[in-house]
Amino acid sequence: MGLQKQIGALASTVHAERDAAAEEIFVAGAVLARRAARAWMKDADLGALIGPDPAITVGIAVSPCTFEKIRAANGSPRLANVPPDQDAEEFELHFTGIALDVLTSKAPEGGGAIARYLARAGEGIQQVEFFCKDVDRATAILREKFGVKAVYPETRAGADGTRVNFFLVTTPENEKVLIELYEKK
Repeated sequence: MGLQKQIGALASTVHAERDAAAEEIFVAGAVLARRAARAWMKDADLGALIGPDPAITVGIAVSPCTFEKIRAANGSPRLANVPPDQDAEEFELHFTGIALDVLTSKAPEGGGAIARYLARAGEGIQQVEFFCKDVDRATAILREKFGVKAVYPETRAGADGTRVNFFLVTTPENEKVLIELYEKK
């Protein structure tokens, strides 16, 4: 099943279909991010912050219509508290061992990150999130040891009171993935 069908299946009325789709989306995103961050996970300093097997959440960007269909099919999970300066709405889906963030734009014709992603790529895996104990320290390590530049010069507020920064990383196979490091306050 292709990624578009998997995303559509998250709105299925059949739990087993939603579960199977979530697993395929999660595996695709996790594998992509792990390939891109393989060296990070081997570094002792960074490993102390994200772990050798980081907690991963795969973020998918969808249209507002798809967002509402997926949310309704999954019992209308709580919307995340997204900072007002960010053009996004989101909620989490949890299946056994799987975490997904479903994201959409508040202004689909606007210039926010999710709106730009949807205009450029359509619905799909927009980011992969790694839990991190200290985003500021991890950002410094990525810059100093790996030459990886953060998207934002400073860690910023994320959904539900988290602190975040993003890194556009390339896999050895030359695929790009946006990795979000987040910490809980």
